[in-house]
Formats: sequence, C-alpha cells, structure tokens
Amino acid sequence: MELCVETFGKREPAWYACSCKQESHKRKRFLGMKTNELLFGTKEWVPINFNFMSGCSNDCSYYYAKDMTIRFKRKRVETWKEEQPVDLSKLSYAKRNGAIMIPSSHNITPGNVSIAPDVMRKLLATGNELLVVTKPHYSCTTRMVDTFLPKKQQIRFRFTIGSADSSVLKLWESGASDFEERLASVRYAYEKGYSTSIFCEPLLDAHFEVLYEAVEPFVTDAIWVGKMNMAQKRVKTNTQGTFPQEAIDNLLAGQDDLHIIALFKAFNEKPKIQWKESIKRVAIQYGLL
Repeated sequence: MELCVETFGKREPAWYACSCKQESHKRKRFLGMKTNELLFGTKEWVPINFNFMSGCSNDCSYYYAKDMTIRFKRKRVETWKEEQPVDLSKLSYAKRNGAIMIPSSHNITPGNVSIAPDVMRKLLATGNELLVVTKPHYSCTTRMVDTFLPKKQQIRFRFTIGSADSSVLKLWESGASDFEERLASVRYAYEKGYSTSIFCEPLLDAHFEVLYEAVEPFVTDAIWVGKMNMAQKRVKTNTQGTFPQEAIDNLLAGQDDLHIIALFKAFNEKPKIQWKESIKRVAIQYGLL
C-alpha cells in the first residue's frame, strides 16, 4: 500500500485523504480504480468519528444523520434540532490509529460549544490528531481557535460551506450561520496559523466559482467538492415533504453528469481542489480519472 508523507496522520493510503499537491500523484492514486472501490462519506478522510451530541440546531434539510435518526425513531422531525449531550462517560478518549473527525453527525454550535472544548482537550491529551468539521459559527470558531493555539499542530479545521449565497444557505440549512460568518471563521482560523480546508458537499447552487474565489486565499489544505446525495429521499424525510420540490429539482438538474463533467474540467487542475466520491464516480465513469 502506497503511503503519502503529506497525508494527515501518515497512516492512510495515498488516495485516502491525501492533500499532496503533486499532480502526478493526484492522478496516479485513482488510476485503474473502479467506482465500487471508492471510499465514501467521512471514510474518505479519516477512519474514526467522534460525536458528543444527539441532534443539531442547524437543522439541515438534507442531512444524512437527521434522516437516519428519524428512520430509527430516535428523534422526530420536529425534535431533531433539540441538541442533547450523549453519555460521555461511555466514550473512549484513547489514542487512535489515525486521525479523528469530530463531529460527524452534528455540528459545533452556540448550544453545545461549552461541551466541545473539554471533549477535544481529552482527545488531544492522549496524542490524537483531530479533524474538526462544522458549519462554523464565528463565536464558536474563535473560542476553539483561541483555546487550542498551543495544540494547533494536532488540529485541522474543515469548514462546511455549500454556497456563497446566504439566502441559499438559509433555504437548505435553516438554523446555520450565513456565508459572511462562515467566511470570517475560515479567515480567523487561517490567520491564527491553523490548517484550514473547506467542505463543499453538498454544493447548494451552480455558482461554485464564486465560493471558490472567496475562500481559496484562506485555505491551507484542500477544498473538497461533492454532490448532494439521496436528495429526494432525505429531504422528504427530514422536512415531512414540506421542502419546495422545485428547489430540489433545480439543484439536481444542475448536478447531472454533464454539469459535473463541466465542473470537473473547470477546476480539476486547481491545486487545492479535491473531489468527493460522488464526483469521482462521474469522472471515472467518463474516463476523466
């Protein structure tokens, strides 16, 4: 198994979570792969997830965790946005073999940011490396960034931003922060010397170039780009069928194969761009990877 010295954690295969800027490496790690061999979800980045809440006040209409929680009757549509701490006494903070993504089934929000630092502190104390993934609220970002400055070499921030249009974000992510607040968060972490990256999955409109131009100067690592997955099913479940169908149809029409191929060709040579599995799958199918 080929390893990349640039890979966070130094243990993942080169195509697993590599941010290597060598174009030959970027292409080689997909050569000969089949679409059914692709990792997906958080496993494209890290082997381990860590969550400390149930529910999320951001209340994103497409969110996989909300869909799963409702299907397994752990919460209802109307109670998902009520954040409840899990039993932290049952969780292990031991050193793991590989970086840890925190969180993966909720976000770090004003309602739970008082809990997050203690959880992160315990994981860092045992030598873990953390990939902090969230739709950033500025007050939460500044608190985490300032708190962990001495440990910043063990932390990477990956901020979720699917559009540079705050009205689009509000439509799909009703309780989350607007674009300006998210951009300010990225910039703050960047200026404090942290590793910063962007998570654009799902893309929420057809204007990725606007988002790219706004965030790229403050990204030290990568800009990850992906389609919306299982949109019809998840949005219907998560909103009890109340979400505007026209918005779903328009988004999916803009993420058909022709549009994804055009996006891929326009941005694949950009050194910070990394494609999520949903786009890699299309690129492989059409011989672009």
